Amino acid sequence: MSPLLDSVNTPHDLRRLERKQLPRLADEIRSFLVESVSKTGGHLSSNLGTVELTIALHYVFNTPHDKLVWDVGHQTYTHKILTGRRAAMSGLRMAGGISGFPKRCESEYDAFGTGHSSTSISAALGMAVAAKLSGSDSRAVAIIGDGAMTGGMAFEALNNAGAMDANLLVILNDNDMSISQPVGALNNYLAKLMSGRFYAAVRSGGEKILKGMPPVLEFAKRAEEHVKGMVTPGTLFEEFGFNYLGPIDGHDLDTLVTTLSNIRHLQGPQFLHIVTQKGRGYAHAEQDCTLYHGVGKFDPVNGIQPKRAHRPSYTQIFGDWLCDMAAADDKLVGITPAMCEGSGMVEFAAKFPARYFDVGIAEQHALTFAAGLACDGYKPVVAIYSTFLQRAYDQLIHDIAIQNLPVLLAIDRGGLVGADGATHAGSFDLSFLRCIPNLTVMTPADENECRQLLSTAYRMGTPTAVRYPRGTGPGLAIAPALQALPVGKGEIRRSGSKVAILAFGSMLTPALHAAEVLDASVANMRFVKPLDEELVLQLARDHGLLVTVEENVVQGGAGSAVAECLARHGVSVKLLHLGLPDVFLEQGDPARMLADCGLDAAGLIASISHTRVI
Repeated sequence: MSPLLDSVNTPHDLRRLERKQLPRLADEIRSFLVESVSKTGGHLSSNLGTVELTIALHYVFNTPHDKLVWDVGHQTYTHKILTGRRAAMSGLRMAGGISGFPKRCESEYDAFGTGHSSTSISAALGMAVAAKLSGSDSRAVAIIGDGAMTGGMAFEALNNAGAMDANLLVILNDNDMSISQPVGALNNYLAKLMSGRFYAAVRSGGEKILKGMPPVLEFAKRAEEHVKGMVTPGTLFEEFGFNYLGPIDGHDLDTLVTTLSNIRHLQGPQFLHIVTQKGRGYAHAEQDCTLYHGVGKFDPVNGIQPKRAHRPSYTQIFGDWLCDMAAADDKLVGITPAMCEGSGMVEFAAKFPARYFDVGIAEQHALTFAAGLACDGYKPVVAIYSTFLQRAYDQLIHDIAIQNLPVLLAIDRGGLVGADGATHAGSFDLSFLRCIPNLTVMTPADENECRQLLSTAYRMGTPTAVRYPRGTGPGLAIAPALQALPVGKGEIRRSGSKVAILAFGSMLTPALHAAEVLDASVANMRFVKPLDEELVLQLARDHGLLVTVEENVVQGGAGSAVAECLARHGVSVKLLHLGLPDVFLEQGDPARMLADCGLDAAGLIASISHTRVI
């Protein structure tokens, strides 16, 4: 028997299958996912959990005319497989290959590009209103996970959507949410019943009849809410103005297809609650869905094997520092917006549970929550990815910086991140941070300096940011002491002639390698703000060319700070600014991406040689 999957290249092919064939197709897709992701790496647990849902959505809805908007988008591998990209999965998250997230330029079936959380309902509502305004029968569906529902933007959109007469369907993919009730035959039956046209017609007709008898109508509504409330947790969503259905088993294709088919004909905002299992169908992922959330290459038979010990990553260095500083100061509190493992806070959470706060995917809240703690004598450390800090910019300015509160931002993933691409790259933080008054911005160049600058920032008693890259550093030994460095002071790391390279953060290592070939001076600047102006002016006096190097966009970044300093002091010297280009860089190998940007040693040598002062 030939695989069904071989005959399904588009949703049109899928819709030609009999409903009884869909479970077999789901099994084949799961096997393909495990085999494929084991070779490329990627998000596995979340994709194994949404196989049936994705099949049912494309089976019922007329995609791409009907719009599917995926929240975050890390669960869309089945969607890609069913929309003509199965062969391209071998290049998933690689340079020149397909993205690990939906991208409008990649496929007409990708209705909205994603990568960050809690955006789907807003976007789908916009599409639903656009359909209404244009007289189209297109349907808009937002698929959002329980984690993404912790983001305030999702509730802003729910609040707005419930007040509009737009045909929007929100599907809550619930795989770890406390409001879930046991899912079984009764819940599935009730969902089918309440999504059916007969129930909708009776409900609508009953309201018309009872409008002339307001007390009776009110009693009927209360009775309906009471009956539904006994078997479903939908009161909250009903209050937003949605017709709530569920929860249903998100792996039961018959129930999914029947329910979605019924909902497709209903008018107004609908909310379907499904319950799924992360890692479904792959035993290793079922047992540890967190480990298999984002994976590298692995053996699909034996699963992920423990890695040999290696030098610590910057994330681990931060986690160790956090525990050490917390032991020394009981006023330290640690905050993360749902990135405990990714930000290196697991050990801190275990050792200091009363001082550990995971606020969910709510970056804005995380920063203002930290500000409130700081107002009453605590010293918050917010561990946050650079790309996610972008989402809390107003709170950083309005709630922390204006009030000059002692909040330390430990900014992970500064610069390029590789396979996750443009949506996750920390390309802009130096530019958008250094313009904020009261904020000190630090860029450690190695492992030990990361620990030292974290200690420096923590002890300042003002808003601070320590920005470090993904992965490991050059391999320097780490001193255990919680030693601070002088604020606003860089250092000369190599003395040369004619050319001086001013390196910020991770760019120090390639700068030192390049300087050996060029006989250039190298300064480890350490601070973007306050800039070591004395050091800049000294280097300008002694050299004919100053080269600034940063793993950040050139526009408005650290190099701009150097240019502003020279202009302010009336110093004229030849300047070369090297950094990330003015484009959104797609996914690829991080080292190769830096080389393509001219930010490895060879690239620095080439750029400097081209403009060098002889």
